[in-house]
Amino acid sequence: MAKKLLTLLFTSVLAFPLSTAVFAPEAGGQDNAAKEARWEGVIVRSSPNKSTLTVRKVGSALEKTIEYDSSTKWVSQEHGSKKVNDIDASQVKDNDRVICKGTYGKDGVLHATLISKRLSH
Repeated sequence: MAKKLLTLLFTSVLAFPLSTAVFAPEAGGQDNAAKEARWEGVIVRSSPNKSTLTVRKVGSALEKTIEYDSSTKWVSQEHGSKKVNDIDASQVKDNDRVICKGTYGKDGVLHATLISKRLSH
């Protein structure tokens, strides 16, 4: 009986690392997902010359600098609506509520791939 338990224990010790190696997701996929970011709030400063927005999180003093470029997609959407409208950067002003999605650079700045202007009813 003891020999069977020892064999079972030894087999499970060998099988567990092999199963995690086979069923574990690829490391590259985890890195990409970890780098995707989202920041939402109200625009407190915009600088079209520098292609940046400073966005303050609602109900907080936290601010983030959002950088955009020609590849950034600009949209507007009413709260609760499924209809999304394409817009351009000139239609986003200070005090507008926005949701920004993109990736953080080494400088801590969010490089936006999408900026969504939120419209009230």
